[in-house]
Parts: sequence; structure tokens; C-alpha cells
Amino acid sequence: MAKVKKIKKKNSRQHPKQLNLKIVTSSTCQVCKQQCARGLAYLEKMSQPGEIGFGVPCILTKRQT
Repeated sequence: MAKVKKIKKKNSRQHPKQLNLKIVTSSTCQVCKQQCARGLAYLEKMSQPGEIGFGVPCILTKRQT
């Protein structure tokens, strides 16, 4: 019989109070009341025809886990 090795999961957080930021799309940045520089730059990029975006981390939606 083969021995089964147990694999431990590593903690993905480097620090206990590391922040997680939500990834938001350009539509969320457009209606945001407090538009940040990163969001405005993303809006400008996405306004070009043919651009494909995957979202941008939003500092205003930070969560502590």
C-alpha cells in the first residue's frame, strides 16, 4: 500500500491585518461618489474603443480579514 502524504495549507496572508481590496469595473468607478486617481485613469483607458479590462482594485472598498 502507498502512503498518503498530508499537505498543509499555507496561510496566504503575510500579516494578520492585511487588507483585501475589491476588484471593481469601470461602471462602478463611473458612479462612485469619491472618484480616485486610479479609478479615473481606468475610466479613461476603458473609454477607448476595443479596450478589454479586468477591473481595478478599489481603495474605497477595503476590507480587513
